[in-house]
Amino acid sequence: MKLCLLSAAMMFVASGAMAQHAHTSGSPSETGQSQFAAIAEIVTLLRDDPNTDWAQVDIKTLRDHLVDMDNVTTRASVERIVDGMSVMFMVTGNDVVASSIRRMVLAHSPMLQGSSDWTVTAGEIDNGASMLVQVGSDEELNQVLGLGFFGLMTIGAHHQQHHLMIATGRSPH
Repeated sequence: MKLCLLSAAMMFVASGAMAQHAHTSGSPSETGQSQFAAIAEIVTLLRDDPNTDWAQVDIKTLRDHLVDMDNVTTRASVERIVDGMSVMFMVTGNDVVASSIRRMVLAHSPMLQGSSDWTVTAGEIDNGASMLVQVGSDEELNQVLGLGFFGLMTIGAHHQQHHLMIATGRSPH
């Protein structure tokens, strides 16, 4: 009896698991850590494109950019100062992180401005960079405050194309 119940339970669990994963080909699809996954995605696109100019491909530069993204996202400290309709983000870190912050903030600020109706300016400061976001309404101010620095850095669905440009030796900025 116990053996029958165990067999039935195993069949139920197995069929549930199979149903959950019926959309897969039976092989793993996750490429691992996110930086590795981003590189793998770009490599797949490049290899699938018969027009790829391999002499221009530079995956190391893409990897360096992804390290910058990781440093800023996981190792930077952010201080926020609100003054009327302006929000100043002071983003700092140790020497290695500060370099990543400067590269990311100075490059992304024009992208953020181009993707919004806000005035966005950035500059270097000791141990990092500042980003000033000026808005025109309380609603926009609340959006900037709600998103915070890290949310603002994601605005403008340009990152995937940006990564492809870096990998193919083209300047994304």
